[in-house]
Amino acid sequence: MGRVSIVDNAVYRDGQRIASPATLEETYRLLARLRAEDPRCTEPGGHCVLAWIGLHSPSEEELDSLARHFGLHELAMEDVRQAEQRPKLDRYGRTLFTVLRPAVYQDATETVDFGEIHIFTGPDFVITVRRSEHGRVGRVRARVEAEPRLLATGPEAVLYAVLDQTVDDYYPVVQGLENDIDEISDALFSGSGDGLVSQRIYQLTREVSAFHRAVAPLEMELRRFLEELDDAALELRHSLRDVLDHLIFVNNKVEAFQSSLTNALMLDSTQLAARQNEAAIEQNEQMKRISSWAAILFAPSIIGSVYGMNFRFMPELSWVWGYPMALGLMLVTGVVLYVVFRLKRWL
Repeated sequence: MGRVSIVDNAVYRDGQRIASPATLEETYRLLARLRAEDPRCTEPGGHCVLAWIGLHSPSEEELDSLARHFGLHELAMEDVRQAEQRPKLDRYGRTLFTVLRPAVYQDATETVDFGEIHIFTGPDFVITVRRSEHGRVGRVRARVEAEPRLLATGPEAVLYAVLDQTVDDYYPVVQGLENDIDEISDALFSGSGDGLVSQRIYQLTREVSAFHRAVAPLEMELRRFLEELDDAALELRHSLRDVLDHLIFVNNKVEAFQSSLTNALMLDSTQLAARQNEAAIEQNEQMKRISSWAAILFAPSIIGSVYGMNFRFMPELSWVWGYPMALGLMLVTGVVLYVVFRLKRWL
């Protein structure tokens, strides 16, 4: 069959692992034999055996084999192959197809990394397909194997456990984003905002929006799924209701983050405009000072340039007081201009 991407493969009876087949074909044969041997498998709603196949980036051959054996719908298989799907819970006959987007907060880069998990839950099988390292399905398997009574309730117990783990993993992401927003708020209110703060706000807005796209659709899908569950699955309803409560809390926090970032962006824009206005005012004051001194120095230059023309007939040339008068005129003109500019607060 080529490359094998099976991470963990197990067959359970009454919540206990009884076999760990090495290949998909072994799983198919063992599951068929156990069904035939146990009369409970023919009872409505009976969960005699359960196969849980965990895959990481499976090949086309493996996906085709699973689709043929378990009758997986072609639209669901198309979603698995394309990946990058939004969170959802779609039912195709007796099989439920679930897409989850687990998230991990990276402290070093202050970003959120997203994974993707596809889950098929049928009458006696669970198939989990991961496209990234995120999701911690192995932890979920260890948890449910430690609770045989939970696992004995059927495939829905595995789905609940994966949902619960995914939503619990959202909490560190919420905490990380909240810390980043608090740091931005401190920088803005301390008046130390600059271009780097603006860049960080835009980057964080992008991360929060991506996180919201992973959380908000799942809340709506889980609400719809709870409405469709029959009264017989009362314990499962209680468990999923608890997951939904946690998911609502996370979604409300994310929406609050979006509002806070919008306000932070507006405040940063206001502060930037104020800083630019202050710079323009200061520049205008400097221009006034430069213009004032230029005028003071320019007036005596005009007087000096007139006397530097060396015309033959100039009344002051033969006058004893002509030179002192010219210097006095320059001085008086400069003083008058200085007083005028001081009164106008240009100097």
